[in-house]
Amino acid sequence: MAAKKKVKVLIADDQTLFREGLKDLLDNEKIIEVIGEAADGHEAVRLAKKLRPDVILMDIKLPQLDGVAATRQIRKDCPSANVLVLSSFEDEAHVMEAIQAGANGYLSKMLPASELVNALKAFANDGIMIPQQVMGKLIDGLRQISASGASSPVALTKTEIRALVCLGSGLSNKEIASKMDCSVKTIKNHLNSIFQKLKVTNRTEAVVKGIEAGLISPQEA
Repeated sequence: MAAKKKVKVLIADDQTLFREGLKDLLDNEKIIEVIGEAADGHEAVRLAKKLRPDVILMDIKLPQLDGVAATRQIRKDCPSANVLVLSSFEDEAHVMEAIQAGANGYLSKMLPASELVNALKAFANDGIMIPQQVMGKLIDGLRQISASGASSPVALTKTEIRALVCLGSGLSNKEIASKMDCSVKTIKNHLNSIFQKLKVTNRTEAVVKGIEAGLISPQEA
């Protein structure tokens, strides 16, 4: 069996001690490889273009160019980049701002180090970059948007809508497959179809688009 491909990580944080401590932590994980460090937003954008990491761990409060603006620029320059925002803030406004800028996920700096490692491992397996407790804050932030009664011209099948609801619950492909009584491969096919129809590139964007378009409700997600 072929060895799993390592997840290449770029760390962007202006606090040297935090950045170095995080690097030391991740260096102990065989599946993770830290390939670069940035101390400000401009450097993060430059290194993202140069190194092409799988995941960028982005502090939201960076000097020169803040994490939200840097995320927006990176997503423009490197559409396939996965940005996981790290912050001491967990309010709805910051979560929404980061996700709207194109971040794939959002984690609190107050979480145990093991949870950050688990998030990266989950990404390596399923591309999941946002924990349920943070997804809940995102859903709350979308309640007013969905209350406007927007309807969607996008037609998803009943099965695809079920899968989209599961995404909003933070389930992995394996968990969705178990819940829907089908194979993981089938779930991947459903998700690819959902992404194409909604014109999104990741799970978080799919849930946001689904709620905004009225395909699913915040209560379902």
